Amino acid sequence: MLLMEPVIAKAKQNPRHIVLPEGTEERTIRAAAAAVQQGIARTTLIGKEQKIRAAADELGVDLEGVGIIDPELSPDFPSLAGRYFEMRKSKGISPDEAARIMKNELYFATMLVKAGLADGMVAGAVTATSDVLRPGLQIIKMAENVSVVSCCFIENVINKTYGDDGRLIFADTSLNPNPTAEQLAAIAIASAATAKDLFGMEPRVAMLSFSTKGSGKHEFVDKVVRATELVRQMAPNLVVDGELQADAALVESVGRRKCPDSPVAGKANVLVFPDLQSANIGQKLVQWLGEAETVGPISQGFALPINDLPRGCNAGDIVNIIAITAVQALKESHQAEK
Repeated sequence: MLLMEPVIAKAKQNPRHIVLPEGTEERTIRAAAAAVQQGIARTTLIGKEQKIRAAADELGVDLEGVGIIDPELSPDFPSLAGRYFEMRKSKGISPDEAARIMKNELYFATMLVKAGLADGMVAGAVTATSDVLRPGLQIIKMAENVSVVSCCFIENVINKTYGDDGRLIFADTSLNPNPTAEQLAAIAIASAATAKDLFGMEPRVAMLSFSTKGSGKHEFVDKVVRATELVRQMAPNLVVDGELQADAALVESVGRRKCPDSPVAGKANVLVFPDLQSANIGQKLVQWLGEAETVGPISQGFALPINDLPRGCNAGDIVNIIAITAVQALKESHQAEK
């Protein structure tokens, strides 16, 4: 994928350790091996070793260089279960219950990341988003000064006059059904960071609505206006404008006509939608009707990188998300060194 070239190049510079808790899943096995063979990341499959190796043999996949951890046989299991108990005892769980939960591959993998024994986690090929992200919210939690976890997609459209040479970020496409103005502002700031840190884009953020600069009156519009004000307060150096209709945000001639003084109109590359319905529908329309090259979802806002997969993904999609998770981990390690 041309869209992923800069991300993969970054990941290869300093391969991170990414754990994959769906260890017996066909696409995941192929992706784990491919990521190692391509030098993108060090990968570890979580699950029963005999079952993982049998599945790999049946697929004809060489697992040389790929780690395998069975949670119950891991020497780290007691300490991770104990740490999880300490984290959750205020919620009423017992040590035995903590140990039982830690046998779950998703929770075990997330605790590996929390404990610094892995740099990131990728799952979701056969697991619902809520089940993938719940351990993250319990164990990893949100980054400092972040009020909401969100997801975005990046799309590379055929018409290169849009966005950043055709590249566009769509948010929040997966998690927050009806974000508040405060949450919408946080999603905008996180999406701008994703555009810049992962894909090298200079973000120009459009806060989307059915109204452009007061052309429509409604509480839905008021929320977007308020969110735009909050973004400017929270990230004064970020180029942002709203409320903008999609055509005003993307089409130069329309942007000039509707709001000629806007720093974003007609040249937006980060599109922040007012709710999950519009974001998810808009992203999929562009992906399929526009035949756009698409990568995502990309999780934003966790203190440490974990990412969910679409269940319709293929092995190549998983490799891409492994690379993104690895680059997110590199960013976290650089911040920790400062």
